[in-house]
This record gives sequence, C-alpha cells and structure tokens, in this order.
Amino acid sequence: MAELKCVVENCTYNNDKCCCKGDIMVGGKEAQKENDTCCESFKDRTGESASNATNPCRTISIDCEAVKCVYNTNYKCYAEHVDIKGCGACDCGETACATFKER
Repeated sequence: MAELKCVVENCTYNNDKCCCKGDIMVGGKEAQKENDTCCESFKDRTGESASNATNPCRTISIDCEAVKCVYNTNYKCYAEHVDIKGCGACDCGETACATFKER
C-alpha cells in the first residue's frame, strides 16, 4: 500500500489531502506521461457536504492501468508515495497521477 497525497480537494473522498475511499483506480493504459493518467475513482463533491469524506487514510491500495509506469506490477501500484493532482477538477479526466514515471 502506498502513502497517498491527493490535492483534488473537490473530490467527495478527499479529507485534508487524504483519501477516504479505501482504494482507488488509476487509469491510463497507454500513458506515457503523468497527464495521460487519471484517478478513475474521482467523484465530484459539488452539491454534497464534506461530511461524506470520513475515515481518511494516509495509506491506500492502488489498482493501476498505467502498465508503462515503473511502479506498476500486475495492475497494482508499488510506489511508496503517490501524489494525485487535479486541483479544481470537475471529472476524472482532469486528474492525474503525478508519481507516474515511464519505464
């Protein structure tokens, strides 16, 4: 499990830069750079209260489709620390795994 820092503050699962979902999916099967990836678990909290984001966790299980990333082994992320970016994102396509590093 990776230590996750998420700056996508308008995601319903974000609580003080920690994820409350329990696990996430990073998309980007053909990714060659970080902006080709996305957090497919992103859910816009517009219209929802922040109270939905309970039980924040600093470590999280990350499934990952970015098979060209050095941290991906059998669709799992094995990076020690992962940063998800996308401040102001309205959908998952506006997020990215800033930790992505091409093989």
